[in-house]
Amino acid sequence: MKAITFLTLALMTLNFGTACSSNASNASETKTTASKADNVEVYYFHNARRCATCKAVEAESKNAVKELYGNKVSFATYNLEEAEGEQKAEKLGVSGQTLLIVSGDTQINITNEGFMYARNNPEKLKQIIKEKVDPLIK
Repeated sequence: MKAITFLTLALMTLNFGTACSSNASNASETKTTASKADNVEVYYFHNARRCATCKAVEAESKNAVKELYGNKVSFATYNLEEAEGEQKAEKLGVSGQTLLIVSGDTQINITNEGFMYARNNPEKLKQIIKEKVDPLIK
């Protein structure tokens, strides 16, 4: 009986962990070019069902972008389960929850950092956003 209870709890934990993590194909940073573009955009893609960490990634990233760059850098959130979100995700090659910085052909995926720091160390997430965005701004 203890084994069944343990197995059930382990499966539930694993399921929760995978539901609130980024897609493995988007887990690493991707840079397609090193050129600077006229505009920098930060996108957060999420599913309809969201945990506290998912919400924190959006809130902390949005606050950091606004505080650091005002209107110079845009921030947009897309639900992957809505038509607009699906279209934008397809255009950018996103297939799961993703925090993405885009400037021209350059894409920098900071999803892992977002999930790692949004709730426990939002200042670290803000610092990472600054480190990634500053070189892209003209």
